[in-house]
This record gives sequence, C-alpha cells and structure tokens, in this order.
Amino acid sequence: PRAQRDARRAATRRDRVRTGRPIRTSESSLRVPAPDSARLHAGDESCLHSPSVRGLTSAGERWVAAARLTRPVPLRRCETIPAHPILREGARRVPARRVPSRRIPSRSLAREPPAGATCAPAKTGERENFPTARSPLRPDPRRPAHQTRQTLPSSRTQWDVIVVGAGVAGASLAYALGNEGRNVLLLERDLSEPVRIVGELLQPGGYLKLKELGLDHCVDDIDAQKVYGYAMYKDGGEALVGYPLEGRGDDVAGRSFHNGRFVMRLREAALGCEKVTVRQSTVKKLLNVNGQEWVDGEGVPIGGVAATENETEKKEYFAPLTVVCDGYFSSFRKKLTPAAAPVSPSTFVGIIIDGDPNELLPRPGHGHVVLGDPSPVLFYPISSKEVRCLVDIPAHVKMPSVASGAMAQYVLAKIVPQVPEKLRDPLVKAVEGGAFKSMMNKTMPAQPSRTPGAVLLGDAFNMRHPLTGGGMTVAFSDVVTMKSMLSPLPSFADAAAVGERVDAFYAHRTRPALTINTLANALYKVFCSSADSSMEEMRRACFEYLRLGGSMSAGPIALLGGLETNPLTLVAHFFSVALFGVGRLMVPLPTPARIWKGVNLLKGAVKIIVPIVSGEGLIRMFVPSKYREKARII
Repeated sequence: PRAQRDARRAATRRDRVRTGRPIRTSESSLRVPAPDSARLHAGDESCLHSPSVRGLTSAGERWVAAARLTRPVPLRRCETIPAHPILREGARRVPARRVPSRRIPSRSLAREPPAGATCAPAKTGERENFPTARSPLRPDPRRPAHQTRQTLPSSRTQWDVIVVGAGVAGASLAYALGNEGRNVLLLERDLSEPVRIVGELLQPGGYLKLKELGLDHCVDDIDAQKVYGYAMYKDGGEALVGYPLEGRGDDVAGRSFHNGRFVMRLREAALGCEKVTVRQSTVKKLLNVNGQEWVDGEGVPIGGVAATENETEKKEYFAPLTVVCDGYFSSFRKKLTPAAAPVSPSTFVGIIIDGDPNELLPRPGHGHVVLGDPSPVLFYPISSKEVRCLVDIPAHVKMPSVASGAMAQYVLAKIVPQVPEKLRDPLVKAVEGGAFKSMMNKTMPAQPSRTPGAVLLGDAFNMRHPLTGGGMTVAFSDVVTMKSMLSPLPSFADAAAVGERVDAFYAHRTRPALTINTLANALYKVFCSSADSSMEEMRRACFEYLRLGGSMSAGPIALLGGLETNPLTLVAHFFSVALFGVGRLMVPLPTPARIWKGVNLLKGAVKIIVPIVSGEGLIRMFVPSKYREKARII
C-alpha cells in the first residue's frame, strides 16, 4: 500500500541523515528562508524549531530540511542533498533507528503557520531527538559528559563567552576573544585599581606573549622599567646574569611596574574592544543550562552565572562557555577542580624605597636577589622613582607583627646586615616609615578537570612561588594557547567541539607552564638556607654555577625569563648544578666525609625536584603535546 511505501521511504531518509550519507528525495521542493540558513551555519540549532521547519512531523524529517539550508533552492527529482556538518559530526556516535513516521506532504514546506501557532507535540510513541525550550537538556548516556552536545535555549544565549574576573588573565582573554568577533561579557567584582605587591615583574617571555596578543602597548604610559637580567648576592659575592636577548628586538626585555597600573591598562584595552562588555558585578554562583545552580556530578553542563550588581540587584547571564579567572582567592576553584590543594610555603612582606632606581640599585636595569638567611630578599624598580623590596618569611618562621613593631625590628636586625651596602641606608629609611604590606605566597600544580561549559584560567587554575616572577608569563601563555585552540570553532554552541578544544588547550599549555612552575618552586627550595650542610652546599653550588657565565648562566636565565621552555633543559641544568656541587666537594681531596656529603647533596637534589615534577605530572611534563592531545590526556 502507498502508506507503507511512504513510511519505508521516510525511514530510509532518516537513516541516511543520521549516518551522513547523501539524501535522495522525490519531493518537489524543500525551501527554507535565508535567515534560518545563517543561523544554522552559526551553530544555532534553534532554527530547527523555526516556523519554516516545524511543519515537518519528526526529528529525522526536520534534519532533512535543516540540511537543505545549505542550498535553499527547489530540489529536482532524485537530487542529492549533502549532509550538514552537524549531521556528519553526530553520525559517528548516533546509530540509525527506524521509527515509523507520518508522511511528508508533497507540497512546499516553506509556508509559515498561522500567527500564534505552536509546534504540535509528538504523538505517543514518536521520538523527538532534539532539545526544546520546554524540556530540560539531558546528556546523551552514550557519550562522555564533556562530549555531549547540549545548548542553551536561544532566548538565553546573548554572549559567546562569560569571563569571570578582570585581572591579568581575564582582561587579556576577553580582549583576545573579542578581537576575534566573539561576544564577551567580562565580570569583575571591583573595577578600581588593585593594590598588590606581586605581579610587578613581567619576564621577557611574558612580554613576547603580550606582544603576540597585541597588548604590548599596555606597558606604555605606566612608568614601567626595563629589566635585562639579575644580580645575585651571597656572602659578599656577586653573580651578574643577563637575559639572552640577542636578535629578539630592541623592545624585548623584562618589565617591572605597579601591578595595579598594568591591570588597569589591560582593562582599558578590553573595554575598548567593540565585542567586549565590562560590568562591575560579583559572581555568586554558577548556573547550569536550565538556569538552576550548577552542582558537580549531576551531568548537566554549566550554562552561565548568577551575579549581584550594585550590592542588591541580582542578574543572570548565560553563555555556552564560562571562563573563571577569579584569581588567587578563587571562589569556584574547589567546585571546578576538587583535587586542587594550594600550599603556602612563605609570605612576602613588601616595602617601597623612594628614590631613583639608577642611584639606589648596585646594578641598574636588573633585579637583585640576596641569598640571605632564612630565605631570599628581592629588590627591583617599579617606577622611575621607586624600588620594591620583598622580604620572604618562610612558613616555619613565626610571622612578626607589623602593629607591634616586631616586623620593623625583624627587618632591621635580620635582613639589613645581609643586603648590599649600597641598599642598607635606603632600606633602613623605608622601614622606619613603617609602610609594610604582606601577602601569603601559594603554590598549586594544575589539576585539569573536564567540566562541560566551563574552564579555569590564571591563578585560579595554577600557582607557583612568585620568587622568579613567572606568574604573568604563564597567564599570557595560557591565554595565547586558549585563543589558538578556540579559534577554529565558528561558535561555542557545540559543547562536544568546545570540550575537544579545551582538552587540546590542556595538552598544549604544559610545556611553558610546567617548566616555569617547576623552576620557580625548585629555586625557592634551593635558595632558602638550611641546617642540612649538604643543602647549604647545594645553594652555594647554584650561586657559583651562575657565576661561571657562558652557557652555565645563559641556560638557567633563559628558563627563568620564559625564553626557553623545554623541561629537559631544566632538568639537565638542575642536575648539572648538583654534580657541580659534588665536584667542588671533591677538591682538593675526596675524603670519605666529602664523598658522603656529595651523596647527600645528590639525594637532596632528587628530593627537591622529584616531588615538584610529580605534582605537575610526569606525563604532562615530558610526553609531547601532540601525543597527549591524540590520546585525550589532560
């Protein structure tokens, strides 16, 4: 009978749609208006519910019309319709199912229904395989959660990306994505200029990444000072090491500045981007795609945020992708990466010394590191009239009170006698002014976690000791990597495609990030004084190794400056320092006591580097990113 023949043809058509094979039809015309075609190509599947398509009576037949959007002209008899990319994407995962369907009318399907008409619900037993605004989005049980295609209702999708936090990472990411034509909403709790004592030194590698993002102008007009290397001091000796900048351009160097001024310049750049909207708003919670508070483990992707503006006004914002960059004191770190466990090895106490850095510092244009007792002391210019001093107080040392005057007494009695003579009087004068500001340092290896609809970035995701000033270099490197990974996507509506690109981001970010993290944490442990004589010998060997110059100093300083990111180079130099220390012990005569001390030195070096590398991830650190990306290892 004719009804059975039509049912068989409809089933065959649906099978071809789901498997990506060409569709043959004898219908006289399948027209769909151009606006729906544009929406489909932009990744908006809501066009499947448009008046021009919903006259069709089953999900498979709707896809037939949707595929026709690529060429909205009448079909001749037995003409082939190429499968849409969305169909080809799903064909690998969704097996064909034969479902009885009502007959497709032979007349044109492009007519609009009467005003106010709605799509009739499916009959009992008829399957509808697409999400609607009325029914909640549910994950496909046949796919992992991060590969499930789930999209927000079109009425809620105003933004392509929501960026939480307008600090160094957040503002630069908003600018980068906005310049690519994405609609970005940048939310920040407080848009006034921040006051911090860290994030004041940008390494040359970080400047190159800043330049790659088109944000190098942000270091202009903030009285930033160029830094060309480091001067290190120990027991009256000096080791001068410079960045290997030959052939990189006259503007390439480190930059030191007031962190707040730099952050404000980044925010101005983001605000000046046409596609970026900046709002002062406190994000209170993450929302799922249904508009409810997101709860880990429910299998529903993150679809937006709930925020408070003007302290009382509540707002909800929705986007297919939410990037959380809320920094050091992240409110959402534990929710998005439950395995993250920040550790505080020390506290920085900051003091500003007034005066011309060229007159105050023994080596103008350089950062100064004093390998003191119990831990390092840093000096570097932050403007043409100020020098920052950072005194590190390890966690095992009781923190002196600023209010009682114990902090001033600690610096005067313990620190001042160890710094270069030229800096002593200015430091004493600054301490007597009593303008101390402290900040607890934290370290936290990255713990990537697949969270559909959201990703962490910046200090919310990964922290290292700020001794080497590598935090902003890692942040800008991550922004460049994320931008390049997301660029191929025409939109972020396809959660599966976004999940794959986020996985690629995790794979490709590791080389610069893990190298800088490992170096910072290892150097801090080496530079701290120790009651263990073998570890003290390791610290002395590191200082003398850098004094040798040539490749002995150029390699480590290139790693420190973010100019060299190969982790094998880092490991090679670290153990070269250890072996150099053992060699020094064997001169002039390798006595049993000296040999035993050398063995302890090597054991100490292993105890320092192995836990750090293990925490960052052996596979992530040493397996090439292309293999990890292919294996979907994050």
